[in-house]
Amino acid sequence: MQGVPAGLLAGFVGFASSFAVVLQGLSAVGATPAQAASGLMALSVAMGLAGIILSLRLRLPVSVAWSTPGAALLAATAVPEGGFAEAVGAFLVCGALLTVAGLWKPLGRAVAAIPAPLANAMLAGILFTLCLAPVRAVAEQPLAGLAIVLAWAVVGRLNRLLAVPAAVAVAVGVIAASAPMPEAGWLPEPVLVAPSFTLAALTGIALPLFIVTMASQNIPGLAVLSANGYRPEAGPLFATTGAFTVLAAPFGAHAVNLAAITAALCAGEGAGPDPARRWVAVVVAGSVYVLFGLLAGAVTVFFAAAPPVLIQAVAGLALLGPFGAAMLGAVHAPQGREAALVCFVVTASGVAFLGIGGAFWGLLAGGGMMLLARWRA
Repeated sequence: MQGVPAGLLAGFVGFASSFAVVLQGLSAVGATPAQAASGLMALSVAMGLAGIILSLRLRLPVSVAWSTPGAALLAATAVPEGGFAEAVGAFLVCGALLTVAGLWKPLGRAVAAIPAPLANAMLAGILFTLCLAPVRAVAEQPLAGLAIVLAWAVVGRLNRLLAVPAAVAVAVGVIAASAPMPEAGWLPEPVLVAPSFTLAALTGIALPLFIVTMASQNIPGLAVLSANGYRPEAGPLFATTGAFTVLAAPFGAHAVNLAAITAALCAGEGAGPDPARRWVAVVVAGSVYVLFGLLAGAVTVFFAAAPPVLIQAVAGLALLGPFGAAMLGAVHAPQGREAALVCFVVTASGVAFLGIGGAFWGLLAGGGMMLLARWRA
């Protein structure tokens, strides 16, 4: 079946192109290596099962992924005062909000009503710092950093989808050749984390995580399905991915949502000439995600042995495309450009005030500028 190779490619690209972002994000908010491995495993299994269940039930190619922009948000966030437990509490709240957005239409409409320049500017500000990592890697580890960047650049000219996996492959070779490997921790071990709920984590992590996941993943994911002739009801899809987020969050998973890039692989003509059979590609991709989830312990232990800047470099290369698209969306229209730039600068500054991260203040500052401009007009 033509959907099988498309599904295998989607599963491989979906995992290999952004797992480094996920590990970096979970570590940034206080996860230990064991907790980060558990979170990666929970995300992989949750998004694999969610995609399989939705596609089998609806007979539509509904691809599910983890929130890569959400992981980048975590990477730009300081460790909460109460440690990873506060982050897990924020993940649970984000999952609940995603579920409610599917069940209660006004909330979904409210997120969709956030001006596109502001949503894009906030996302660009979140991604900016991590996108600088390849430059830092070349400065700190010239040979390894250049090898990773060159692999990404050269392969990207031939096949854009394989550019980041090529960078990952080179990073694996560099790490295997130079870093001593630990003997323990290679098997997947779920780590249950008791959540802690604080106002700072809710406003600094949960709310921005919910907004970027809805605006940068769920809504574009629906657009990809629509562009390929599939128009499922949005509410049940949001509610299902939100429910899987709630179930996976206690094990360290930050957010599960509709896919965009891998959705194009599974819903397009490459997944087969018969649109009614393309759901097979998502089932195959979901199975690949579950398999990678079982390997999460080995992946985390291996990359934990590497210099952090190399992992950050791979993550930064994976985010250059989304960063460029977000910046273009932020400043493309003259109206709202100044407000978008204010939102971007405040978010990218990483400033934390009252224990709340820059993404929240960036959205607030940009929104204030936009309201002021409308009042003056």
